Amino acid sequence: MFAEERRQKILELLERDQVVKVPDLSAYFNVSEATIRRDLQELEEAGYLKRTHGGAISNQAATFEPSLAEKEDQYQAEKIAIAEIAVQLVQEGDTVMLDAGSTTLQIARRLKHRKNITIVTNAVNIACELAAGNTEVILLGGNLRQRTLSLVGPITENILSGLYVDKLFLATNGVDLKKGLTTPNLAEAQTKRAMLNSAGEVILVADHSKFGRVSFSHICNLDRIDCLITDNGAPDAFLATLKKQGLRVLVAGGGECKE
Repeated sequence: MFAEERRQKILELLERDQVVKVPDLSAYFNVSEATIRRDLQELEEAGYLKRTHGGAISNQAATFEPSLAEKEDQYQAEKIAIAEIAVQLVQEGDTVMLDAGSTTLQIARRLKHRKNITIVTNAVNIACELAAGNTEVILLGGNLRQRTLSLVGPITENILSGLYVDKLFLATNGVDLKKGLTTPNLAEAQTKRAMLNSAGEVILVADHSKFGRVSFSHICNLDRIDCLITDNGAPDAFLATLKKQGLRVLVAGGGECKE
């Protein structure tokens, strides 16, 4: 097991039990207690937990992941505005990949009656939404994450390695100038990276609540993104920095789109 996978599992154990002990973790992972202490130190320095004598206690901020239903209820107007801009970038004949997420679900709802486009997705709920429409739909296989209804893992990544799409609409939990894009789950991050490698153009869709947030698993740096679509609640200074770095930024809000 790689160190990053072990640390992800430590955080999952913390989420379940709220406390972990060094000897228990050492036995669980079959590694030395010194290795576990280094893991806990790095996780504490990253702000993911608080070390105690002989172990650590939970700090859920970095690993907390809202359920799909909770995500749909949050910032719904902003997500709809972002989706309205996103669909304008899709042209007849395009092959489009929709990442799992509540904003990409809004995009699917606006694309499903389009003809002559193909949509690839790893989200079961998005595939069900598209099933009632006119588009050609390809649902990726893989391990189902019930919390997000996304398909992830080696099977998903293997299928993606044989695909190429014109545009990827990518979702994320955090957008940070230094840390880039992050998400709480390691498998989700790995699948998103495989999506990046299968896309000609990468379009990040992220409402303003994602800015300045950092989660556990790194997806990619910001220079891997071609375009960002966000809402008018996003911090101006943040967006100005991205524009200086050459990223195309589209801001939805008030019934219009600013660039």
